[in-house]
Amino acid sequence: MSDSIRGEARGTAPVPLSVLDLVTVGSGRTASQALATSVELSRLAERRGFHRHWVAEHHSMPGVASSSPAVILAHLAAHTHRIRLGSGGVMLPNHAPLVVAEQFGTLEALAPGRVDLGLGRAPGTDGATAAALRRTDRLQEGADDFPEQLSELTRFLDDDFPDGHPYARIHAVPGPVQGPKGRPPVWLLGSSGFSARLAGLLGLPFAFAHHFSARNTVPALDLYRESFRPSAVLDAPYALIGVAALAADEAKEAHRQVLTGALSMLRLRTGRPGLIPTPEEAEGYAFGPAEREFVDDWLGNVVYGTPDEVRTGLDDLRKRTGADELMLTANVHGGEARLRSYELIADAYGLPRLPERPPLS
Repeated sequence: MSDSIRGEARGTAPVPLSVLDLVTVGSGRTASQALATSVELSRLAERRGFHRHWVAEHHSMPGVASSSPAVILAHLAAHTHRIRLGSGGVMLPNHAPLVVAEQFGTLEALAPGRVDLGLGRAPGTDGATAAALRRTDRLQEGADDFPEQLSELTRFLDDDFPDGHPYARIHAVPGPVQGPKGRPPVWLLGSSGFSARLAGLLGLPFAFAHHFSARNTVPALDLYRESFRPSAVLDAPYALIGVAALAADEAKEAHRQVLTGALSMLRLRTGRPGLIPTPEEAEGYAFGPAEREFVDDWLGNVVYGTPDEVRTGLDDLRKRTGADELMLTANVHGGEARLRSYELIADAYGLPRLPERPPLS
């Protein structure tokens, strides 16, 4: 099994820990500041021994500045040296497979051996925005065609269309046509059973969005493992789960911070997307009964509190799901709170403090 997929757990963490970044923009902040925080986060994650830093594709959401993962990943690659970088994920139906192959072939050339290509079949936005992205209103067609799109993308990445295929003379550049065969590993992402089963049948690693589909986590992972067939990529299943987690020096401050993300999600789900509210705004918001029920349910799936409390919650979740890797996301108002959280979680697990650059060989 490739080391690019199965990371080495460091410190006392029982499985590798990674970062999922939505490049969140808080009220009173700018996208430039959010992107600068992502660079700081990637450097911190690398320095503290986190395995990956993935960026998620979203569109038409003022509080989420990650509409173009490939561009952001190129920027992060220029500021890091060891940590794996990837998409969590690229929403494949929004793009031509050749374009994705070219983008990630370019990223692989910029950061050889450090790039992951995580793929999803959802639009990452509302229906109208998805139609604008795809220049069509036949959105379900894109989701239904996902296996075919995935196969086409894989052939572009491997440069192995069979003779006689209409695309046999088309090459994704940069790509294997230019040198030794090698490409970013492909992951399938999902929040239900469709991608879980497909990842298993294809023998690919699977990433499940526990942070917004917690009720489906165990059934989807069970389906993935039951469906798994060994492949050239994996000889055994490998499942990562995305987890909303935030640590603070005091439990009260952790709750104060995660409430900003919960209010932001409430507004998004009720058609009022905006910047992530400040802690003061979230604390002063008058929640109605239905809104309070939504927020309480949402926070029930967030692991937050003191560093020790977060470690206990993450360890319990890992045991319950059998996840091979935990990818932590912290969608709160301030960049300072996010950076502090990852530092505290690293300390709780005894992760190392690595040098800024890899040692000279």
